[in-house]
This record gives sequence, structure tokens and C-alpha cells, in this order.
Amino acid sequence: MTHGWTPDGFILDLDGTVYAGSRPIDGAAEAVAFLRSRGKRIVFLSNRGNISRRMCRERLAAMGIPCGEEYIILTSSVVARYLKEHEPDARVWVLGEQGLRDELALHGVRFAARPQEADRLVVTLHETLTYAELNDAFRAVRAGARIIATNEDKTFPGEDGEAIDVGAVLAALEHATGTKVDTVVGKPSLTMARAALDRLGLAPERCLIVGDSLGSDIAMGKRAGIRTALVLTGSATREAAMALDPAERPDWILDSLADLRRLLEEMEP
Repeated sequence: MTHGWTPDGFILDLDGTVYAGSRPIDGAAEAVAFLRSRGKRIVFLSNRGNISRRMCRERLAAMGIPCGEEYIILTSSVVARYLKEHEPDARVWVLGEQGLRDELALHGVRFAARPQEADRLVVTLHETLTYAELNDAFRAVRAGARIIATNEDKTFPGEDGEAIDVGAVLAALEHATGTKVDTVVGKPSLTMARAALDRLGLAPERCLIVGDSLGSDIAMGKRAGIRTALVLTGSATREAAMALDPAERPDWILDSLADLRRLLEEMEP
């Protein structure tokens, strides 16, 4: 499988791959430095929608991974770009945190003054969610706002274990309103894959996506024609990967991002 092929571009997931919460995963910074020393192009791609690229850049820098914001692709920035390109006049209500609001404002997205005036409800991870905020989102949808979500993952790998993600909040809203989510921009969607490939300036077959989630990272790679490597530092296990249909399995399974150096050296003649 490795003969005659070496990736020029790397799409690296963040949560569960590069870090867990505020804690860097052992060997991640060294792996990124090694890829850069080989002249590889790198983008960081995350389903996180509650932080801005600036916040993410600062977190990576504190872990010894310097990176320009233009090489960080989050669902917060992708959903903002999507709305600005496809629905420039839409007024949005946000169920999420300041990082998402920052990205929406940066892209010139319009905010509704009241939930009932919104054309779109934008839903993302909200780690300080209150009943009042959830109820405002409910009222926006009941008044006609269509739901757009940064992602629909059920859980994500937090610092002290698995934590509830956006999918659970969407389920509550869908159940209460009888309205299904209209658009999801995050992995495994091709919207995220295209954003990563556009930034890399490379064709899918010249890239490798590395992540910890079978349902988002690996599934997106398969959908977009990008080779995939699963790391076991997050939400997935080797057993779960091998239980998949052969066409859905990752091309490689690594213990952690630190193993990228060995994998690359095996690929190179």
C-alpha cells in the first residue's frame, strides 16, 4: 500500500490527535516539526465550532506548535464562510460560545436582535449552556429559523474523558421543535474536505488525513478520496476500526501522531 506513494499534504485533526483539552498529546509537536522539516504542507482541521482560529492558534503556540491562522480550519470559520457565500442576507441566532460569534462577525454575518427574527439558528458546542439559551434557540426554530450546525458528533475526547458534543443538543432541539437540522458543515462533510484541500492547494490523492474519529476523520477521507490514518489517542479503538467494512477502514492505524515519522520513513525510498 505504501509503495510508490508519499503524501505531500497532511490534514491533521486536533481534539484527540494533537491535544486533549489543554493538554498536548505526547510527541505531537515533534511530529509536526518533523513534517515541516520534510517540506510537507499542513493544515489543522477540527469540528470545534466554539473557538475562533485566533484562540486555536494561541493554544497550539503554547504547546510548541506555531501556526498561522490561515492554516487552521475550524467549523466556526467554515460555517461563517458558508453563510456569507450562500446566504449573505440571513440573520442568525447563535447557540454557542464567543469563538463562534467572533468568526461570524469577522466574516460579516448578520446577527438577529431576537430569536424570533432569525432566519438561521447556528448551533455549535456550548460547554456553558444554560436553559435560557437552549430555550431561545427553541424559540428561533419555532418562529421559522432553519438549523445549521457546525457538526453533529455525539461526543468528543476531552481532557478527562469523553464529553457530550453538538449531536446531543441537536437531538434536544429536533425533538422539541419537530424540525430536523438543515445543514451540517463539519466532518465528514465534503465542505470541510474542500476547505482543507483548497488551503493546501493539493489534489486529494496527494494528501493524508490523520485523526482519531472513525465517524468524522476517516469517513471524510473515504468520502473525499483522501488516504487516512487513524490514531488511537482519542475516541476510536483498533478493534472498532477493524470491525468496519474493508472499504471503510483507515489505510493505516497508528498508536499516536508520533508514529507519523516512522510511517513517512517507511514510505520513502
